[in-house]
Amino acid sequence: MTTSIANTLINHHLDTQGLICPEPVMMLHRTIRQADNGEIIEILATDPATTRDIPNFCRHLGHELVHQETVAEKVDLVVDPDEITIDSDANEPSSATLYRYLVKKKSA
Repeated sequence: MTTSIANTLINHHLDTQGLICPEPVMMLHRTIRQADNGEIIEILATDPATTRDIPNFCRHLGHELVHQETVAEKVDLVVDPDEITIDSDANEPSSATLYRYLVKKKSA
């Protein structure tokens, strides 16, 4: 996308880093319901599925995907020290690509 976003007012911020499908889209859906018409929601995500899911969400529900970009590669994922882990978690990546989206809630 080539839309300029330098002067875009962001009304809501969603940090979904470390979450996987379907959580980022579910959080976006909840925030969209609470937002006023025309407000902008910024989403930060590390799940590669969001590159497909968020544009599809916007297209199907009529919201505008104002901007989509890859912000950084190999971003360290923060692991909650209180989180219960199992042996197979050792295979989980400790870094990921960071994606950023700006979604504008449709006007009624």
